[in-house]
Amino acid sequence: MRTFDLAPLYRATVGFDQIADLMDRALTDTSNAASYPPYNIEKTADDGWRISIAVAGFSDADLNVEMRENALIVTAKKATENEERTYLHRGIATRAFERRFALADHVRVPGASHVDGMLHIDLVREVPEALKPRRIEIANGEAFEAKAVEAKELN
Repeated sequence: MRTFDLAPLYRATVGFDQIADLMDRALTDTSNAASYPPYNIEKTADDGWRISIAVAGFSDADLNVEMRENALIVTAKKATENEERTYLHRGIATRAFERRFALADHVRVPGASHVDGMLHIDLVREVPEALKPRRIEIANGEAFEAKAVEAKELN
């Protein structure tokens, strides 16, 4: 597979870092990407999602969910296990992991829950009022001119 160097893009643009980062992540070889633990991403509303991660064998104290710089980072580290156990077959993996999810602007995490071996993380997009589209009223010519004259008289 070809690899692309996006360094010239970083040098020649200002303010498009997120787009370049997104392209960089998309073009990165994902064949070596970790598949543990398995997860689902579901759309729960127009501006809502839920990430469900299979974390069998981990307790609430072993899990950590953190949001930092438009990224959701889920980590788990199992507390020291009882060394006295002897397993004949060990199929439930409880190895430490770190899973990262890139988040879009204005996406926040209102909460997370750990139920039946599944870690559920809810996400919502809340666009600030200043960034939402708003309708501009169109005045007729006479009313607009009258307001302009009033503004001149006040100055």
